[in-house]
Amino acid sequence: MLTKLEKAEQKWGGSNKLVDQWLQHRRALLIQYFKIAGLAPYSVPAKSLPELDTVKQFCAQLVDYVSEGHFEVYDQLVNECEKSGEQSKARAQLLLPQISESTDAALDFNDKYTEADNDSMLLELDSDLSNLAQAMEARFALEDELLEQLLQHHSKVS
Repeated sequence: MLTKLEKAEQKWGGSNKLVDQWLQHRRALLIQYFKIAGLAPYSVPAKSLPELDTVKQFCAQLVDYVSEGHFEVYDQLVNECEKSGEQSKARAQLLLPQISESTDAALDFNDKYTEADNDSMLLELDSDLSNLAQAMEARFALEDELLEQLLQHHSKVS
């Protein structure tokens, strides 16, 4: 996922302040994910479980990222796509419901771990993180398609 993010940053970085900020927040989310999942390069010795508070902090970051997309980024990107014609706008609007599917997975993960009151819940963390990763990877791919629509618009204007 980090490799795909780096490609996205290379492709769209610097094109728009909002996009840069959004990709930066995606990077921070992924780094935190790798840390709590104990994945390289953030592996923890002896495969110990993260602290519940650390997982809850990740949940806050996850909800912030998902909310930022829905309430700040997507509408602006769709509006920019609209400027390049109905076909671009229609493609962008088609992507939004698909992106929303992963929102449910993120919110379910958040609800489960922010409401947890003891560490026993962490025994399910690996499985839940795996499911979340699949949903978020699909989300990132769809978000990148949305960014591609924006890039095509700016390429035609430039």
